[in-house]
Amino acid sequence: MRMTNQRLMILDVLQTSKIHLTADEVYERVRRVMPRISLGTVYRNLDFLAEAGLISKLDVSGRQKCFEAEVGEHEHVVCVRCRRVDNLNLEQKKRDYSSHEIIDGYTITGCRVEFSGLCPRCQQLEKQGETVMGCGCGCKSSGLNEEQKKVLGAMASCAAPCGSKDIAAATGLESKTVSAQISALKKNGYVDSPVRCKYQITEVGRKAL
Repeated sequence: MRMTNQRLMILDVLQTSKIHLTADEVYERVRRVMPRISLGTVYRNLDFLAEAGLISKLDVSGRQKCFEAEVGEHEHVVCVRCRRVDNLNLEQKKRDYSSHEIIDGYTITGCRVEFSGLCPRCQQLEKQGETVMGCGCGCKSSGLNEEQKKVLGAMASCAAPCGSKDIAAATGLESKTVSAQISALKKNGYVDSPVRCKYQITEVGRKAL
């Protein structure tokens, strides 16, 4: 296995961050050191490192795929408000399913348990009566501008994740404007990206409309 400078940098970002990062978040951190690296390169190398067993790739419900340096067996809990993901080390052992075991006609190849709840920060903010944004930083909502309302409205009417060009066609906005508003909405937790280059409105986004 060849460990290029790009792969080493991505691995270092995940090891030093101590948190779960999306591919976009990894890209933003890596390009501070490697300005010419592309998002596609980061995606490819994240998949490579995950397949090599050096990092873990998480398919978290209602959120873009996340990556972390911790590869040992553990579970995850997702905050239903800010979408923060944390590790859980449960005391009770899971049943060890053999890859050859048959249950209801299925050959079991693995088992994953995902918990949901309200993180300590969001609990505290809720007690204080503050609006919890998707970024999880405790800032109060400043409202949506008209372009953001159009983008969210288009996503709300779409049953499946849609691309920025589809949103532009539905709203009459320019593609660059749509992309800029999507980036702003993602930071506040109104939009997520379950599929690469496709977006959907979150529950936080629906409540904001």
